[in-house]
Amino acid sequence: MSTDIPIHDFIGQTIAANAVVLFMKGVPDQPRCGFSALVVQVLDHMGVDYIGVDVLQDQDLREGVKTFSDWPTIPQLYVKGEFIGGADIIKEMFQSGELKTHMAEQGLIT
Repeated sequence: MSTDIPIHDFIGQTIAANAVVLFMKGVPDQPRCGFSALVVQVLDHMGVDYIGVDVLQDQDLREGVKTFSDWPTIPQLYVKGEFIGGADIIKEMFQSGELKTHMAEQGLIT
């Protein structure tokens, strides 16, 4: 990670450049916490194309993503620039069908 880009700029650029971004502990192939693994499972199950950003690689990123969203926990899911929530919210939205509807409305799944 480049130290000359303030962390919020990096987060904003990452969200702007990718339709679906998951700030998580670990990477999609190897989540490093159960909450991150849960969100990865949901996104993979739905067939959503997304990128995972490992917050464990950089302490500034780990803290910065919390202040960027004003959300205290990780993972954090962004869809088309909008903060959706953490693991509990994603799980509830998935179980209710709301997440699938939202992803379909955004043109991310069929």
